[in-house]
Amino acid sequence: MSDEMQHAHFRTSLLEESDGPGSNATENRTMGEIIAARFSRRGFLQGSLAVSAIAATVGPVALLSAEKARADNGSAFVFDEVEAGIDDKHHVAAGYDADVLLRWGDPLFSDAPEFDPASQAAEAQSKQFGYNNDYVGYIPIEGSAEHGLLVVNHEYTNPHLMFPGIVKVVDKDGKKDLELAPLSKEQVDVEMAAHGGTVVEIRKEGGKWKVVRDGKLNRRITANTEMELSGPVAGHDRVKTNADASGTRVIGTLNNCAGGVTPWGTYVMAEENFHGYFNGSLPEGHKEAANYKRYGVPEGAYEWGAHYDRFDLSKEPNEPNRFGWIVEVDVDDPTSMPKKRTALGRFKHEGAESIVSRDGRVVFYLGDDERFDYVYKFVTAGRFDPDNRAANMDLLDDGTLYVARFSEDGAVEWLPVVFGQGPLTAENGFDSQADVLIETRRAADLLGATKMDRPEDVQPNGVNGKVYVMLTNNTKRKDDQVDAANPRARNAFGHIIEIAEDEGDFAAARGKWEILLKCGDPSVADVGASFSTDTTASGWFGMPDNCAVDSAGRLWVATDGNNAKETGRTDGLWAVDTEGGARATSKLFFRVPVGAEMCGPLFTPDDETAFVAVQHPGDGGPDWEAFGRPSYYEDLSTRWPDFKPDMPVRPAVVAITRQGGGKIAI
Repeated sequence: MSDEMQHAHFRTSLLEESDGPGSNATENRTMGEIIAARFSRRGFLQGSLAVSAIAATVGPVALLSAEKARADNGSAFVFDEVEAGIDDKHHVAAGYDADVLLRWGDPLFSDAPEFDPASQAAEAQSKQFGYNNDYVGYIPIEGSAEHGLLVVNHEYTNPHLMFPGIVKVVDKDGKKDLELAPLSKEQVDVEMAAHGGTVVEIRKEGGKWKVVRDGKLNRRITANTEMELSGPVAGHDRVKTNADASGTRVIGTLNNCAGGVTPWGTYVMAEENFHGYFNGSLPEGHKEAANYKRYGVPEGAYEWGAHYDRFDLSKEPNEPNRFGWIVEVDVDDPTSMPKKRTALGRFKHEGAESIVSRDGRVVFYLGDDERFDYVYKFVTAGRFDPDNRAANMDLLDDGTLYVARFSEDGAVEWLPVVFGQGPLTAENGFDSQADVLIETRRAADLLGATKMDRPEDVQPNGVNGKVYVMLTNNTKRKDDQVDAANPRARNAFGHIIEIAEDEGDFAAARGKWEILLKCGDPSVADVGASFSTDTTASGWFGMPDNCAVDSAGRLWVATDGNNAKETGRTDGLWAVDTEGGARATSKLFFRVPVGAEMCGPLFTPDDETAFVAVQHPGDGGPDWEAFGRPSYYEDLSTRWPDFKPDMPVRPAVVAITRQGGGKIAI
């Protein structure tokens, strides 16, 4: 970056980095302390040996032959690795095509206009593909792996990348800085229409995927879509507002990060950083003050409260209690009302991946994406009926929410977050299960759950029976929380935990845990990364975020936060071995353009397509340093994916297929 240009940041970008101080003030043990105690000898010895070996071998990037890698170390993945780096384009492994399928603004209906960035309107945006695609799911039509519904979350908006003329370069104390002008109501309306989700029919023809424009099930869900509150919180006084005296109808969903597809074929959306949409102040002495403080409400990154009362705490003090839930959408009926399933708890939900347990109950794994917060799972009371979809449609209204406590002996205990059990009683301010769920974080605090390093995707693996927990980072962990056996203070790079539930039963109340990977550059001894010695200089990564398990049971990890300053590479999709001698070996398969985050990923049932979501390409942060300047609408670090002078950057879903057809990485 030029010395004359200060490090400008935009608030919506910072909101997604979750780089605040954290709001968990409890004395519950951190995962770092538990790891340190558990691995005080074995982890130190193994980690030191691995770091020494890798430090001696890495140097110039050598892209291993896939066949040689399989022969040498038994890797489950066969492809020629992409070289890590940073530029304005995306890159995929040799022998594969990465085709842009859907871009921000692409029309989804016959009456939707073509995208015009210079003349944006909410009505048009509500019929076009939304902004900042995150979760990607696939629901087969008639069981087909080549014809189905793509469901995509639109997490948030970056106005400095979306709208022309709102960023101004100014001089401050002899240095250049950037100022962002207030948004007009019309621009706020576009933002609201660009949030939410998309349901769109797609079909593979001649080996290439195409959008079925005006498919009968196509649908946009936005921050203005009416929704039903269901489950234990529905109708409670704490979710009633001036606009909704019933406490059962909510306008919109927002900050939908990851999500899931249920075994009965519905689409679930996870509401994450909802705190950033509220501004204003609660009336003095309001009973929700402590509750909102635990969630960081109000943060005020968005300007919606200037135009809509429901986002102003002084006018609608209960409104934040209506966000932070899991939303379920019936994709078979585009006129159906989405439901906020309150039984799954209220927090900054990253995702909601599910699996059917041995006895037919359905288990959802959930991460609360903030430093020092928790890992959860929800087990339905009812059982999944594969022959009767209608019988499954309200399974998410009744069940038990659990929070994880990890122990030094390698055990994990799932603690029920249930009113009347343990400390969750009137003595601690809970009068019902609704209170417990509205204040899920405080309930978990009292139960003594383990404070984690920013839990994101939690993915069950039906092939090997394990569960993989992505822990992105925790730069706020202090030196006195770790020791020489686990030198991960200010854990900038994150790690991945593997859970084995007791007797392979995903509904079990206990299990065992192990570290699969401590992430970061293994050539830097102080980082303490634990990639295998077969991992190349392009194969390591930091900041694991989203993940997927393909039908063969192989783990794929997408990242959020790699950049020029921290890791010398963009985010991407890495293939990570979990079994045998190749365990903890990682290879780079796809990388995003500068400034982008890698979201998705999602494999079709036949493993012949990987869908990935490229989010906020061209956004700033430390990657500005790679191009010597900030990045905004008029002066972008990339114009991916169109590379046209009259087009801004456009978040997009990419379909990756093997040239000539066939399964990926086999």
